[in-house]
This record gives sequence, structure tokens and C-alpha cells, in this order.
Amino acid sequence: MGVGQVANEEHLRILEEGVEVWNRWRGSHSTTIPDLSGANLSGANLSGAWLFNTHVVGANLSGANLSEAQLGGANLIGANLSKANLRRAYLRFADLSDADMNAADLSKSDLIFAKLFLTKLGGAILSKAALMEASLREADLEFADLSEANLEGAQLVKTRVEGALFTNCRVYGISAWGLEGKPKDQSNLIITHYDEPVITVDNLEVAQFIYLLLHSQKIRDAIDTIAKKAVLILGRFTPERMVVLNAIRDELRKQGYLPILFYFERPDSRDFIETVSTLAHISRFVVADVTDPRIVIEEIPHIVHNVAVPVKPLLLDGSENHELVTLRNLRVNHRSLLNTYEYKNLEHLLTNFKTEVIDPSEQKAEELYRRRFEELGHPKAA
Repeated sequence: MGVGQVANEEHLRILEEGVEVWNRWRGSHSTTIPDLSGANLSGANLSGAWLFNTHVVGANLSGANLSEAQLGGANLIGANLSKANLRRAYLRFADLSDADMNAADLSKSDLIFAKLFLTKLGGAILSKAALMEASLREADLEFADLSEANLEGAQLVKTRVEGALFTNCRVYGISAWGLEGKPKDQSNLIITHYDEPVITVDNLEVAQFIYLLLHSQKIRDAIDTIAKKAVLILGRFTPERMVVLNAIRDELRKQGYLPILFYFERPDSRDFIETVSTLAHISRFVVADVTDPRIVIEEIPHIVHNVAVPVKPLLLDGSENHELVTLRNLRVNHRSLLNTYEYKNLEHLLTNFKTEVIDPSEQKAEELYRRRFEELGHPKAA
């Protein structure tokens, strides 16, 4: 039977006769796919009803009692389930995309492999719910209670989690990317599988990283490589300057480094500076082409003030740069800012790149490393 916005009158009539009558009918019509799309079932008592594989698109089930109802594989796209009682409901493989489930009680429900794309779950109770492999992409979980829920393998991508409770959730294999808002509590997240020793962390987005760090030698090697070989390249991304920046990137690769060239049009926000700062934090040193200072003249002071990483400015000889006074003044109080290397042309820069850029940057990186250890009480650190 096709999906429509108007319920099949016969199916709706049978359901209105009561759950017992409905379940008997379902048992004797196992190949029939009921269609309750668009039906007004608000406040109905459907506890224990067999609604698996049923089309309930756009139906109004607000305040309905669906506790222990069998809704596996049901099509509930756009349905109104606000404040519905779905305790212990079976919703495995159900499609609840764009449904309104605000303030619904889904405690101990089975939502394994359920589709919850754009689903409104504000204030919903999902404590001890089974959400393994469920898709919660762009769902709204604002102030929802997911304490002790099983989120193993679940997808939380651009999901709103402001004020939500994730206490004691199982999150092995979770995908948590671009979460919006700050949960009220995300403590004691269990990142390990049932057959592994229990390890807990207190951050959804960190959970997946920590697990990989513990179990993947490649990840540990990658982190070690970044710490020793990553180099952030800053400059003005005009066609003319990009020729130089790309050449710097290629030269760093030849020298065994991992160049990070951040392509970004400057927005009118602080996010840009914070991103540059984060990239600087994971870099061995920073190379900044200040020939056209309109981009880097703001980033360099932020890095030297907040990040203990060497910064090596480069300047095309003969260019009109009136901002170097700022760099000279900055260098007086910040030894991490190296002397500006002035190059005649691209060939001259690349010929002297190792001796004039890499070597002094590495020397400064070692100096800063030793100083940090001395400050921590390790004067003999190499």
C-alpha cells in the first residue's frame, strides 16, 4: 500500500476498536502494511500495539500512550509524538525523521538503527534507551535526558546538545562531529566495548579520539609526526602570493615536514584567529610571509602572545611594508618571534630556505622545548 497523507479508513477503524482487536487483525494479515498517515491519534491509548512496518507519516500522536508498542520499521516521518509515552517501545529501524518528539518519554525504548534525522527531541527522556547505530544527524536534543543510554555506533553530526544529559552513556564507536551547544553533563562516558576493560572520559567529541589513541598505533604515530613535523604557513592568499606559499609548502615537503597551508577568506569574527591559534599549537614552527601584511599582521601577535612556537617571518626585498615596526616591537618581548628573512626572489628564497628558515626555526623550537622543561623542574632535559 502506498504512503499517503490520509489514513486508510478501514485500518483506522480497526485501530479505534482497541489494541486487542488491532493486534489480532495484524496477526491474521501479516502481509498487509497498514497506513495511518495523517491520522489524529492524540491522547490515544496504544500501549502494546503492533505498529511495526506501519506508515504513520504526519500522524498526530501527541500525548498518546505507546508504551511497549511495536513500532519496528514504522514510517513516522513528520509525525507529532510530543509528550507521547513511548517507554519500552520497540522502534528498531523506525524512520522518525523530522518528527516532533519534544518531551516524549522514550526511556528504555529500543531505537537501534532508528533514523532520527532532524528529529525534535527537546526535553525528551531517553534514559537507558538503546540507540546503537541510530542516526541523530541534525537532531535537536536540547535538555534531553540520555543518561545511561547506549549510543554505541550512533551518529551525532551537527546535533544540538545544549543542556542535554549524557551521564554514564556507552559511546563506543560513536561519531560526534560539529555538535551544537554544551551538554549539561557528559561525565563517565564509557568508550570501551562490553568485552573490554571499562574506560571513561567526560567529553563526547574527545571520546572517539581517546579510544583511537589507545588502540591505534597509526594514530599515535600520526600525533608524534604532527608534534615533530607540522609547519603552519601563513600569508596573503592572492594569486601572486600563492605562488610563493605553494613553493614554500613544496620545499617543506622535500625537507620531510608536514606543511599546513590554511586557505580561508577572513570572516568578521574571532573564529579565524582561534583556528590559526589551534593550528599553531600543533605545529613545530610557523612560517609567515609578511610581504603583504594585511592577513598575517594580526595573526602573528596573537600566536606569539599565546602559543610557545617559533614564528619565522619572510619578506620580499624591496616591497613596501610599513608594518615591520610592529614586528620589531613585538620581537623585543617575545623571543619566539625570529628575525625576518628578506629574500630577493623565489629562487633566492628556496636556495636558502633550509639555512635561513628551517635551521633557525628548529634551533628556536629546541630552545623553547628545553625552557619548558626547565620551568617544570627538569633542568637536564635535552
